Amino acid sequence: MFRPRFAALAAFLFLVAALTGCGTSFRQYVRNGFKVGPNYSTPSAAVAEQWIDAPHIPTANEPEQICRWWTVFNDRKLNHLVSCAYRQNLSLRQACYRVLQARAQLAVARGDIFPQSQYASGDYRRSGGAGSAWTNTWDYGFGLQWELDFWGRLRRAVTAATDNLEASVADYDGVLVTMLGDIAKNYVQVRTDQERIRLLRANADIQRDVLNYIDVRLRAGFKQTELDSAQSLSTLRQTEAGIPTLEIDMRQAEDALCVLLGIPTVDLRKLLDGGPIPSSPPEVALGIPCDLLRRRPDVRQAERLAAAQGEQIGIAEAELYPIFTINGTMGYTASNFGDLFKSASFNANAGPSFQWNLLNYGRIVNNVRYRNARFQELVAAYQQTVLQANSEVENGLATFLESQRRTRLLDESVVASERARGISILRYKQGVDNFTTYAVIEQNLVTQQDSAAQARGQIAQGLIATYRALGGGWELRLSEDPGPSQPAGVWPLPAVPDQVPVPNQGPVNAAPDSPPPEPPAAPVPNTKPAETVQPPAERP
Repeated sequence: MFRPRFAALAAFLFLVAALTGCGTSFRQYVRNGFKVGPNYSTPSAAVAEQWIDAPHIPTANEPEQICRWWTVFNDRKLNHLVSCAYRQNLSLRQACYRVLQARAQLAVARGDIFPQSQYASGDYRRSGGAGSAWTNTWDYGFGLQWELDFWGRLRRAVTAATDNLEASVADYDGVLVTMLGDIAKNYVQVRTDQERIRLLRANADIQRDVLNYIDVRLRAGFKQTELDSAQSLSTLRQTEAGIPTLEIDMRQAEDALCVLLGIPTVDLRKLLDGGPIPSSPPEVALGIPCDLLRRRPDVRQAERLAAAQGEQIGIAEAELYPIFTINGTMGYTASNFGDLFKSASFNANAGPSFQWNLLNYGRIVNNVRYRNARFQELVAAYQQTVLQANSEVENGLATFLESQRRTRLLDESVVASERARGISILRYKQGVDNFTTYAVIEQNLVTQQDSAAQARGQIAQGLIATYRALGGGWELRLSEDPGPSQPAGVWPLPAVPDQVPVPNQGPVNAAPDSPPPEPPAAPVPNTKPAETVQPPAERP
């Protein structure tokens, strides 16, 4: 008797809602899985068909190369820095706890599907007054209130929480990709500064020898002049003055490495020691531009945030419809405590109810419009992120390719300048040329050697920027072995004391309200990247 009446009432209210201008038709409501509001599909995003420089660069097809791109430099110290930073980086740790927060919020949303209010109650009252006897009342019982998800509001909330969880995992991946790129970038910067300093010191030694030669000849009464001595000293000091600037730049890069490693700033010069600028392989594991949609963490995060907001439209639209609730209580009531739990004291009631927010002055409708506008904004942000990702890859490739060409030209220039310097020194000592000729050649050589060292560093920086823009490296969290904490033969690195272990998230579809498992070594859940689809039709 109850069910037919309730179904008839629901059908009547739905009909009234449709006639009063609520946004979802009955056909769409059924097609959406008995949920009001639009169903989400991933927006389309414009990507290039091919990279601009793809015909000019050898490509590698090994998937491992882009997943562990830093290993292509074959530098054990760089590999060790990455391994230590993965275990100790605090930004990565913060991102991990954001995943934990999103997982807990998903469990809360799932719990709302079940009876939202379940409570036990009890009280004692003594009542009476002038001319009436005082009476005692003892009550004990249990109550329940369950909002039925007739319009899909609660189910959409679960879907939105799932999307937010996936976005938080993509955020973790993005932090990891950024960390790997920053580690490699600053390490290459240190090596480049070390090489530039070495060249300046080598040139300063030669210039110092020339100055000593001039001073000795000047004191011995030969025709060298004080002008030659002053010019030689000026050239020497100018070369030496370039060293402190590079020392500052190198110290800043080392301090940045300390922050990335999650340790207080220490002098890394003894730990890093000397070493060449990392050399890059000629080939790059590029793939095709549409791979960015599944590989780039920031692209996946932007898409998942748009998906979560798309569910908010249906949640807001559900406020246009009546809320159906089942309420029930059962308990015991008695005048004497001793009679409280007797069968005669038992009472219960149960029944449906509904609440419909009428005369809301357009607030609900405008909230739907707000959620839709916010969704469209996030769709545009997703599409903008894809365009930006495409641009960053192209910039990295251009830097990688053009720096190689520049390095070849500068290396030829340096070889010629070194030969010219040797000839000019010999001719100056023979009295054929004046000191100015040598000084000009010497200063040009110093500049060209410094430019060549920077260009070699830019080759590595271009490759790092390319792999970073491709979104490579986040797969490290899927690996059971991220790398040795201290490989054999590699210098030690101080660890952060009292590190908080990073908990494993477990599967995304964990049961609601389930406690997190014990924290093993894995920092984040093994969650697959989001797939890509088409945008929903525009809502009114």
